[in-house]
Amino acid sequence: MNDQIQPGGSAEHEYDHGALGDAEYAEFMELAAEEGFDVEDVEGAIEEAGHGPLPVLAVVGRPNVGKSTLVNRIIGRREAVVEDKPGVTRDRVTYEAEWAGRRFKVVDTGGWEQDVLGIDASVAAQAEYAIEAADAVVFVVDAKVGATDTDEAVVRLLRKAGKPVVLCANKVDGPSGEADAAYLWSLGLGEPHPVSALHGRGTGDMLDRVLEALPEAPRESFAGGGVGGPRRVALIGRPNVGKSSLLNKVAGEERVVVNELAGTTRDPVDELIDLGGKTWKFVDTAGIRKRVHLQQGADYYASLRTAAAVEKAEVAVVLIDASESVSVQDQRIITMAVEAGRALVVAYNKWDTLDEERRFYLEREIETDLAQIAWAPRVNVSAYTGRHMEKLVPAIETALAGWETRVPTGRLNAFLGELVAAHPHPIRGGKQPRILFGTQAGTKPPRFVLFASGFIEAGYRRFIERRLREEFGFEGTPIHISVRVREKRGTRKK
Repeated sequence: MNDQIQPGGSAEHEYDHGALGDAEYAEFMELAAEEGFDVEDVEGAIEEAGHGPLPVLAVVGRPNVGKSTLVNRIIGRREAVVEDKPGVTRDRVTYEAEWAGRRFKVVDTGGWEQDVLGIDASVAAQAEYAIEAADAVVFVVDAKVGATDTDEAVVRLLRKAGKPVVLCANKVDGPSGEADAAYLWSLGLGEPHPVSALHGRGTGDMLDRVLEALPEAPRESFAGGGVGGPRRVALIGRPNVGKSSLLNKVAGEERVVVNELAGTTRDPVDELIDLGGKTWKFVDTAGIRKRVHLQQGADYYASLRTAAAVEKAEVAVVLIDASESVSVQDQRIITMAVEAGRALVVAYNKWDTLDEERRFYLEREIETDLAQIAWAPRVNVSAYTGRHMEKLVPAIETALAGWETRVPTGRLNAFLGELVAAHPHPIRGGKQPRILFGTQAGTKPPRFVLFASGFIEAGYRRFIERRLREEFGFEGTPIHISVRVREKRGTRKK
């Protein structure tokens, strides 16, 4: 996976310079200066790749109070769709923003309403999930209208979540409107910040308060992931592929309800299980159905909670029904785990039900349909009979080891030098860009920053990733690669 930095990194084992120690960092910066790179640009690239997830700010409120307009003001460009009617925003949409030198993510949400049905209930669920996943919340209220019953209900929701809240009194276009904003003290969320998202009035002061509410570093995502703590394993897959049966089998008892009816599990179920001489925290999740955004009620909430469970896990075990062909939905679920930056194991359940002919054709399907995750350990199991269940823990341990692997900068650059010499980048437009040097700025998953003399094509980046895996392993983990191009000396900022 190239050119993007995904959340999921841990602060554990990392230094102020990403994953580089002081001596390695100093040596690396000397190399960067010799190659003509700007020191600030190099430091920024390492920080961006090595920090793991950025702090998350959710912007919430009832419909038509100006949330998307405020988001556009925060990020400094017109990205979020704005229209003068309620209900324009429906899904959670995430953007990156920067204020006073600090970077964070902003999540625009649909309007939250109480006692609604259909798609409006789904929109409200998305907003609730955004609050749960955020590090801090901006609660937007229309100062001209004042606090409504719906606003009071949102306040109760925010108090239950226990997240830091910045109260934004929007649509205060001048001094006369500040008296209206003062009435919002009655919500009990502290000082209302009078703002005009449309004109930008007061947004700077509000963002200063936001930076105080956001953590300097992202919170630790992996509960129990400290030294000696149980590792978190999420069991994910389509409905009725045998996730609950697998959990019961590894636990050695009936821990969760199993039924032939698809969709039995609704809430993620955490279980501490002793397996292979270690204690693991297995999380049985609800099956992820097609077209999640069109679901309603309990199934919709279950899908959101499953996504949250994957975010909190360290390794995802994706169960696939071996008696059926690999589906588009299976591929989407795998993509969700990879994009979340989790270690990955693929478990083909019900393998004992296949005859030799079906196994032959399934192997061909796997080679074709799942070629993008050929690096993931694979186990063929039967949750019903317990067949090959002993292979699950070694596969999980292999994936976690790859997820935490770090290559020293010296060894990485020796490898890159040999690679570029043997397989140079194709010439494009009369120029041949070169990878000059690089470093691994983070782990969990491994994150690399490569510095180049020109634009590196996507195909060559995939080639580099493939060779990194051949040389250093990284079995069971996605790899993130970002490339920084050396600017011409005359175009650098002064």
